[in-house]
Amino acid sequence: MTTGTAASGTFYFYNKKEQSIPIVFIHGVGLTYEIWQPQLDFFKDRSTLSYDILGHGKTPLNKQDISFDDFSDQLINLIDELKIDKIHLIGFSIGSLIARNFTEKFNDRLQSLTLLGSVYKRSEQQQKIVNERFDQAKQELKLSKQALKRWFTDKYLENNPNTYEKISSILSSNNMSNFLKVYALFVNHKNDEDFEKIKINTLVMTGENDIGSTIEMSQELNKIILNSELKIVKDGKHLCGIECADDVNLTIKNFVDKND
Repeated sequence: MTTGTAASGTFYFYNKKEQSIPIVFIHGVGLTYEIWQPQLDFFKDRSTLSYDILGHGKTPLNKQDISFDDFSDQLINLIDELKIDKIHLIGFSIGSLIARNFTEKFNDRLQSLTLLGSVYKRSEQQQKIVNERFDQAKQELKLSKQALKRWFTDKYLENNPNTYEKISSILSSNNMSNFLKVYALFVNHKNDEDFEKIKINTLVMTGENDIGSTIEMSQELNKIILNSELKIVKDGKHLCGIECADDVNLTIKNFVDKND
């Protein structure tokens, strides 16, 4: 296992195993590569790569104006530097939007694609709620810890106080100027991808009780992405990759194995 900083400034965690196509994990806004620990542990016997996206964790953001193309360029530069050819790409929340953009641009570098908790065409009411949360973050200069109530079930938070503290710590350590730039991309996403360019086998997955990335959104993505399949995670909310790790990990394993 190797932690390092790429020439571009990207901080990464790479577990390289021979004869193994790496699984690459992209985290959500306000978070870091550490949210993937349940997956990194589960897939310890194969190659995995996780990293801090621009403006998060130990990766700087040196541009005033950013777009999803910048995040795709970040990833292609990273895997090129690490001399990785093909990848199984997994994106969560804004990470799934980065993954969608990356797939449009670099479809030939993918072995498979997994979209976890991916938004698509918010309703007017859903957009209003997201806008209000963004305005609150700008005023308070932080992402409210109420987010954890949307990301996890109450029962899980009660039984796992260490997870609550860990995620809270990550959220509070954000560089707020960078965070707000990236958060704005998530809030204002226009679903303007050319989905016909996503030709790789794709797994669309979301939590049964995810109120931001709903079942209906995932069902629509499953319809418009040609070679896709759908998984609804029972009892899961937004961060089901942590709360429902066993189910999520097994689903990813089965999908990756058949597309290796």
